[in-house]
Amino acid sequence: MYSLEDYHYTLPEELIAQAPVASRDQSRLMVLERSRQRISHHRFAGLVDLLHTGDLLVINNTRVIKARLKGTKETGGKIEVLLLDYPQTGTGELADSISDGTAMVCRCLIKASKSPRSGTRLYFAEDLKATVLEGADGIHKLAFKFKGNFHNILEKRGHVPLPPYIKRNGRKARSLEDRQAYQTVYAQENGAVAAPTAGLHFTPELLSILGSRGIEIVPITLHVGYGTFLPVRVSDIRDHEIHSETYEITNTAAAAINQAKSFGRRIVAVGTTSVRSLEYSTDSSGHIQAGSGRCDLFIYPGFEFKVVDALITNFHLPRSTLLMLVSAFAGRRFILDAYKEAVEQIYRFFSYGDAMLIH
Repeated sequence: MYSLEDYHYTLPEELIAQAPVASRDQSRLMVLERSRQRISHHRFAGLVDLLHTGDLLVINNTRVIKARLKGTKETGGKIEVLLLDYPQTGTGELADSISDGTAMVCRCLIKASKSPRSGTRLYFAEDLKATVLEGADGIHKLAFKFKGNFHNILEKRGHVPLPPYIKRNGRKARSLEDRQAYQTVYAQENGAVAAPTAGLHFTPELLSILGSRGIEIVPITLHVGYGTFLPVRVSDIRDHEIHSETYEITNTAAAAINQAKSFGRRIVAVGTTSVRSLEYSTDSSGHIQAGSGRCDLFIYPGFEFKVVDALITNFHLPRSTLLMLVSAFAGRRFILDAYKEAVEQIYRFFSYGDAMLIH
């Protein structure tokens, strides 16, 4: 249960989805019923018949920023930079509120023929430059200098930070489609460098139908960081240190969730990010506490869930912390059996892949 190898499964490469289905809600949906250890197969649009009146659906309304920047070093060598978290000034102000010409610091990954030294200047465009401050363990701190609104500059100059297993090979048409496809329809709060992919299956029409059937929809925010793709490198998963991510649960959201829970209504989390935020914010009596900060909760088998009753999620990478989380929720053996069946049934895996409802 605690060995990294306990979370391995074999996945044919052709089952890694390289693009979403034509209509978001037409992806497949595998349903896992924990009490009966039963698996059934549906379309995501059929969620309207799988959820119950009175259920409360918790969605993550983070918005993916164009966090990948291409530029050059002062020597002329090409570089590619990936922002690891949404830049902030030392006073904690979000970058999109910073005035013209302000410098700010952000942790980044840098792809170059040679790792840049401290003091190296990087050029992306006339309105965006950076200086390397320091680097350690492959992560560099950059001081960005820009003119105008930083978020608008990213939208203009940046590229969608797709996961490494989605290959584009310079295909511009597909990359343009990713700008919309790799974003939930309810994305609102800028800050993620990876999408909360369980939410990609929802359409405005599906959300409207769910609402009309008495299913309450409550947004919270967790800005997904690049750490979600980082592999676990320890043999005993209990020794793994998970990345932390910025989250916020408003007073309104906390009150709605607590009220639903007090009346015995189901809390259905959309995505592992929603699960982690909710369980991290729960006090010893099982009540959600409103607030914001950094969430570093690592959920693996043995964890006791206090709030979440059902989970909508995608199919995750072998040996990943996300696979460990769903194993904690549904049972490791049940999950691995379900993944084996998904492979046999030719489900599509990972970010642009199919979904799973566990209840």
